[in-house]
Amino acid sequence: MILFPAIDLKGGQCVRLKLGDMQQATVYNTDPAAQAKSFEDQGFEWLHVVDLDGAFAGHSANGDAVEAILKATDNPVQLGGGIRTLDHIEAWLSRGLRRVILGTVAVRNPDLVIEACRKFPGHVAVGIDAKGGKVAVEGWAEASELGIIELAKKFEGAGVSAIIYTDIDRDGILAGINWSSTLALADAVSIPVIASGGLASIEDIKRMLQPDAQKLEGAISGRALYDGRIDPAEALALIKASKARETA
Repeated sequence: MILFPAIDLKGGQCVRLKLGDMQQATVYNTDPAAQAKSFEDQGFEWLHVVDLDGAFAGHSANGDAVEAILKATDNPVQLGGGIRTLDHIEAWLSRGLRRVILGTVAVRNPDLVIEACRKFPGHVAVGIDAKGGKVAVEGWAEASELGIIELAKKFEGAGVSAIIYTDIDRDGILAGINWSSTLALADAVSIPVIASGGLASIEDIKRMLQPDAQKLEGAISGRALYDGRIDPAEALALIKASKARETA
């Protein structure tokens, strides 16, 4: 079980959005690389990064900030936002990125995702962002008619390393993870699922460690960490204790 701290990039700064709205952005750090190092120093073992501008533009827009993050931390980094071609994927992986997250292109061109998994095994994740139960694309700005599980099943057996599932209706408002929808997705596919959107308190960490949620790879936390609603030491200690019980 992994707790992924999130760095969302807008204009080269570390921000958090409210309900996926680019006009409702709170700046938490003007130095994303320093934020990445801080998360590593706190004991986190992974980093989740989103190029928000890139998600809307359809190409990488905060490349300098991402490269600075990669240089600042030894932790593996997964990146989403504006990665739409095999060349984009190869370029980022060659710079030391551990995992790319494909969102819009997973809806628009699922064959590209399957090809990417073949070319870069273990390094491709799919981001499924849902609003009102339907998959959203283009930086959450457009809704599709695809259901969450319907899209996920397209990639069964393709070699996708993880599905990052975000409930946009809860993102950035500290409403708690949508556990019913997240666990239903995890039950429906064999691909590991990472919960995102709304993680609000240490109670969500405890919920994540319950037996029925053990199938998840982990969860992503943003605003709750930045606002101090979750103490990193306490959260990581709970996860470590849970792992120890599993292996005992």
